Amino acid sequence: MTTIFSKSIKSALLALSWVAVFSCKPGDFGTTNINPNASETPVTSALLTNVLNQSARGFTITATEPDLYVQYIANSQYPEASLYSTVNADFGGYYSGPLYDLQNIINYNTNTATKNSVAIYGSNNNQIAVARIMKAYFFQVVTDRWGDVPYSEALKGFPTPKYDTQQAIYADLFKELKEASAQFDNGTTVQGDILFSGSASKWKKFANSLRMVLALRLSKVDPTTGKSEFASALADAAGSIATNSDNAAFAYLNNTDFRSPWAAAYDGRDDFGVSNVFVSALQTSSDPRLPALVAKISTGSYLGIPYGLKRDLLISWTGQNPQYSRPGSAIVQADSKGYILSAAQMLLTRAEAAQRGWTSEDASALYNSAIRASFEQWGVYDATTYATYIASSGVSLAGGNALQKIGTQKWIALYPNGYEAWAEWRRTGYPALTPTPYAVNVSKQIPRRYGYPTSEQTLNKASYDAAVARLSGGDTHDARVWWDVK
Repeated sequence: MTTIFSKSIKSALLALSWVAVFSCKPGDFGTTNINPNASETPVTSALLTNVLNQSARGFTITATEPDLYVQYIANSQYPEASLYSTVNADFGGYYSGPLYDLQNIINYNTNTATKNSVAIYGSNNNQIAVARIMKAYFFQVVTDRWGDVPYSEALKGFPTPKYDTQQAIYADLFKELKEASAQFDNGTTVQGDILFSGSASKWKKFANSLRMVLALRLSKVDPTTGKSEFASALADAAGSIATNSDNAAFAYLNNTDFRSPWAAAYDGRDDFGVSNVFVSALQTSSDPRLPALVAKISTGSYLGIPYGLKRDLLISWTGQNPQYSRPGSAIVQADSKGYILSAAQMLLTRAEAAQRGWTSEDASALYNSAIRASFEQWGVYDATTYATYIASSGVSLAGGNALQKIGTQKWIALYPNGYEAWAEWRRTGYPALTPTPYAVNVSKQIPRRYGYPTSEQTLNKASYDAAVARLSGGDTHDARVWWDVK
């Protein structure tokens, strides 16, 4: 059935087909290419819709390699990525895609020549605030994957922008999130917002939550700054994501055009199954989320694909086991939700901060609340089962190893968001994951970052060389980003 929501997404994205015309100044070609019958008012609501649509797809929360790195999934046919063969990856799509659109929203709402005309899509301040928050989010995604990247000179017309240090980028992201949250006014609600329907209160909670996630990234490299930034975000009167009703979750639609990427991945293809590592972890702890997160095979049991096999061994195993567990129906349905930030993730983030002594909150209470939120998120909450689970020795914080248990629960709660789980695993080392014995990279270890795009070596050589010189180990995926200290 076509919903109003479905129509709003389609019409907004279709509007982008002509919005792009206005990314060039008409004066560049005189009046030759100007259509006298077309409106020259940019549709900033369509730009925002497109950005939010991208945020829930391959740009941020759905991608194969990080899900392989954290051993959520395993290859069924072509194992190269799980053997860590990928070194370089292109970040250009972030700059030319969502970041470019967000910068245009800011520019249109700032420029005196256009700000009044685009105000029909929401007050200028509100549009700018949302764009700044999402811009900070995307830059966090980029810098956490590559390390030092173009930032201060990016999106400003510099042909060879310098690479800012990740430390400097993080400092500015904290500033941007705080200032953007304070920029919301009582003006017209932002249109095109398919994430929070223009709710300023939810955007502020998202901004504060993201600040806490970023602050905890500094737990090893700069705990003093991390603690200060975390406390500031936690104390903000706007609050943070603490219940599932406030989740930053993209609602995919039950149609081909706007379905979940996980649904699309299994439409006519069958390249991945759930890994035996993830299945075993859930089975060992009798985790009630197992049937929601992992599908059974026809025998009624679960069978994960052995992680990290080379091709000949993999073909042999799948030949003997043509059935294996895929992700559960809660994940692979066309209209399954794509979680960007969830209550379970944020409660676990606060639990870790409390356990580290950064706050005076009760780490155990937050931890237990996070598990309940995750159970409810996946529709498996039962009071008795929950009580039994959180009291078990391998789960309860009372049994010791609190940081390890918090990290492991976050790994489970983040599934299948491999990018965020990969960042958390790199920072904490939890859970303890064993790299494939058939690794093809130099270190034979799970990758720590993406290598820079190979095109940068020629198109932006001076900036590239300066950034590589700051990497211990060079431009490889075995080098570490700034906050990923040993």
